[in-house]
Amino acid sequence: MPTIPPLLDLIADLIGAPSVSSVSPAFDQSNRQVIDLLASWLDDLGFSVEVLPLSNQPHKANLIATLGRGPGGLVLAGHTDTVPFNAERWSRDPFRMVEHENRLYGLGTCDMKSFLALAIEAARGVRAADLHQPLIILATADEESSMDGASELVRLGRPRARYAVIGEPTSRRPVHAHKGMMMEAIRVSGRAGHSSDPRLGASALEGMHKVLGGILAWRTELQSTHSDARFAVPFPTLNLGRISGGDNPNRICAHCELHIDLRPLPGMQPEGLRTTLRERVDAALADSELGSEVHPLIDGTEPMETPPDAAIVTAAEQLTGYPAEAAAYCTEGPYLNALGMQTVILGPGNIEQAHKPDEFIETATLRPTIDTLRALIDRFCRTPTA
Repeated sequence: MPTIPPLLDLIADLIGAPSVSSVSPAFDQSNRQVIDLLASWLDDLGFSVEVLPLSNQPHKANLIATLGRGPGGLVLAGHTDTVPFNAERWSRDPFRMVEHENRLYGLGTCDMKSFLALAIEAARGVRAADLHQPLIILATADEESSMDGASELVRLGRPRARYAVIGEPTSRRPVHAHKGMMMEAIRVSGRAGHSSDPRLGASALEGMHKVLGGILAWRTELQSTHSDARFAVPFPTLNLGRISGGDNPNRICAHCELHIDLRPLPGMQPEGLRTTLRERVDAALADSELGSEVHPLIDGTEPMETPPDAAIVTAAEQLTGYPAEAAAYCTEGPYLNALGMQTVILGPGNIEQAHKPDEFIETATLRPTIDTLRALIDRFCRTPTA
């Protein structure tokens, strides 16, 4: 009988496998080392394991591991990638898990490699013969950047199940709704010329000033017409994240680029928002000779909303003792819902520790999470009527 390492060794091995994903090629890495570890362990546990390279990034992959057969079933899902890090701001090696004062430190301990180890621990000892509905452990690529892993799953139409738990750090409080995420680039093009005579050029930087005014006015309109009291920040947010343009003070600026982040509420459609953004940019530059271009930096993720009375949501509430909440951050939940599942976000760790130097997870959260996952497996995989 194969021996799977103890839980803390599982976590340590995952932390020790670098898998940064980033929209910047300078930081981006493959996740295959993490995927190969998971595939080996899950194969030893009797799962049918599939490693699925991404069609547009074959050096990265998703993993679908299935135990048992039948209709419905439960997916325990997590992403394998982490955000980039500033090594000089860490007090220890980000890729070496360290246990200290009831905390596990390391890049991905909180967000969210530990959950994948906890899912394996919860499945330890589960036999396919005991299941009426399949148990699926899903590991994805690029959640922290492009969402290409989740998008690939939707394209393939897999996995197929009835319920899903994504183990993002929620402090073990179920989340059934969250905002979407869009990142858009606005480029304004003008004509360079000598700064001594404005007639010799057309300033893209001055044009972008008008665009900024139009975008901020649009933000005010969005926030005055869209509100959802379930969220701590009850309105859509629009952040001006990055701007660049020009090359020298004595040249009229010919090119200027702005990057924005927009977080829509459930019910707001990203494509409609993109159309309106394009219209606002055009209107801001209507009386000028400047050109403009608007394009997404990423495909974007729709808001998520699983009905509060969905079976997986009510089960998570009963098992944790907490009512389901709404969150401002974004997950792969909308993609799993698009595959026909009822999805809840539920995991150990606090979102406040994510994406920070000296990331950690409290050891006290590990055993309760395993117990919750095992109870969910019993309810949705062992029970014939789940």
